[in-house]
Amino acid sequence: MLKPIVVMGSVNLDLVATAEHVPLSGETLTGTDFATFHGGKGANQAAAVAKLGYPVSMIAKVGTDDFGPGLRQALRKAGVDVRAVESAKGSSGVALISIGHDGQNSIVAVPGANGKVTGRDVTKNASLLRKAGMILAQLEIPLDAMEVVATFAGKHQIPLVLDPAPARELPTKLLGSTTWITPNETETRVLCGLPANEPVTPQTAARCAQLLMTQGPKNVVIKMGAQGAYIATAHGIREMAPAFRVKALDTTAAGDAFNAGFAVSLLGSKGALEAARFAAAVAAISVTRKGAQPSMPTRREVEKFLRQNKP
Repeated sequence: MLKPIVVMGSVNLDLVATAEHVPLSGETLTGTDFATFHGGKGANQAAAVAKLGYPVSMIAKVGTDDFGPGLRQALRKAGVDVRAVESAKGSSGVALISIGHDGQNSIVAVPGANGKVTGRDVTKNASLLRKAGMILAQLEIPLDAMEVVATFAGKHQIPLVLDPAPARELPTKLLGSTTWITPNETETRVLCGLPANEPVTPQTAARCAQLLMTQGPKNVVIKMGAQGAYIATAHGIREMAPAFRVKALDTTAAGDAFNAGFAVSLLGSKGALEAARFAAAVAAISVTRKGAQPSMPTRREVEKFLRQNKP
């Protein structure tokens, strides 16, 4: 019997405006399209896992506003167990997203109910977490809640995959309980103290991965977009996993798609490099579609893509 993945994280409603390019500071643009999508890094990862056919539960909060019921229903419809998704008085989380025609995006996230997730939610859902084969977490909920779930994972020897987004410095206690840390290029610069404009090359990624591993995480995946992903493991792997070449329509949630695919593949007893290839395919498909959760592919779609494409 498969041990489920448990995701502890954010649930948002994404308000998405498309224009010729992402607005510069002080710039007003006339948009070409507007849509709303169900998002939030935690919910995106949970929905992606479910669409890949793997059992998944989510620990989260939505608001008592008009958005809350729809956000919970979207997760349920995707196949996520939402019994631990509670309502908190006030607004749900909202993300304001601008997308350029090149697929690049900028995001402002307003936490709302996500900011009311606490360590008590870990204690309350301890029986659910103890059954997990893996816990996925991000940084769109309060850091003290993250530290509690990380401590729980370490105590019960449950692999914790931490997506350190939004980028910020992290406490040693959290890093020390992390099995896999999966920063993108921006997050890698923050975590490793690199200049904001310094490109993250494979050579830079190798140095940063080694530095991160000395800070506590046992394994590292640095997500580098079209360059691929750099994998460093406790078993000695130090290798770039290539990306797939696709025409990006919307890169929102590509990192969430990768994390979901990576976790599902690892729990399917695949090695890190093979899991990264599967994850890269999940992410590649996602960027060819609009929206966060709606862009996530099924396992059948991923397997077909892998048969037809080479990195």
